[in-house]
Amino acid sequence: MTYPLMILPFVALTIVVTGVSAVRPGFGRRIAASALGAVVLVVLTAIFDNVMIALDLFTYPPEHLSGLRIGLAPLEDFSYPVCAAFLIPAVFALISRRKDSA
Repeated sequence: MTYPLMILPFVALTIVVTGVSAVRPGFGRRIAASALGAVVLVVLTAIFDNVMIALDLFTYPPEHLSGLRIGLAPLEDFSYPVCAAFLIPAVFALISRRKDSA
């Protein structure tokens, strides 16, 4: 199995759960915060993955990658932090109790 195929369920789950969370209050603010968080996580991933790969701390079998890279880091590495930036707040919004508007 290739890494791009492995991330598809995570991306699909993130899209579905984030979409379902749109009915909860503060969706626009949450998406803006998630987008900002995703940018920060992508920058940090780019820095640290490139350093770790350059130091030969780990490698990826090239036959399992898409071939797209940001520096030395395969593009697939960036999907997990982006999914986390959107999925975690969406799940939290869905499981949080609604505040009574009294």
